[in-house]
Amino acid sequence: MTLLNRFNTALSQQPIIAILRGLRPDAALEIGEALVAAGITILEVPLNSPQPLESIAILAKALNGRALVGAGTVLSPENVQAVHNAGGELVISPNMNPRVIAETKALGLISLPGIFTPTEAFAALSADADALKIFPGELASPAYVKAITAVLPKEARLLLVGGVSADTIGQWKNSPIAGFGIGSSLFKPGLSPAEVGASAARLIAAWQAA
Repeated sequence: MTLLNRFNTALSQQPIIAILRGLRPDAALEIGEALVAAGITILEVPLNSPQPLESIAILAKALNGRALVGAGTVLSPENVQAVHNAGGELVISPNMNPRVIAETKALGLISLPGIFTPTEAFAALSADADALKIFPGELASPAYVKAITAVLPKEARLLLVGGVSADTIGQWKNSPIAGFGIGSSLFKPGLSPAEVGASAARLIAAWQAA
């Protein structure tokens, strides 16, 4: 199975990407295991976390075959190379940088750039992005999503990142949104693995109940 097929399968089974901003390497393994046990198998460690490449390496090795691990806040081709060297498989950015996308695809990784306008969306797709991260998600409404998907290719996949919680995830159930990047309502530095697992379970239950 190709990496893209693995990503597509994981996203269809559980459309939640755990954003582990602030994760420390000494907590990485237990937090990762708690998320996978709860059913979340796509994990993102933002590069503005403490020693992020070390956490990515720990997670990628321990969860190999059970989860996809990558980096967020990836801003340069050099960042992409570092993520690849650490064993990361996903490159997620807050912006749309064609050079970052090109380096990501050249290394065989999954490219998830940030977009908000149709111009950015089409530019990202032209650069061969695998899916589009709507960011900041707090500013996106169902009406906005309906409008932008009306002009995008039908195969374009949209991920909503920012402002999603167990209380709000259900409103997107029948929308074109293919997945969600969820940070503070799922993980904050200092939370125990049990607390993170419980938050993951609440999100999953809310999505399934919607």
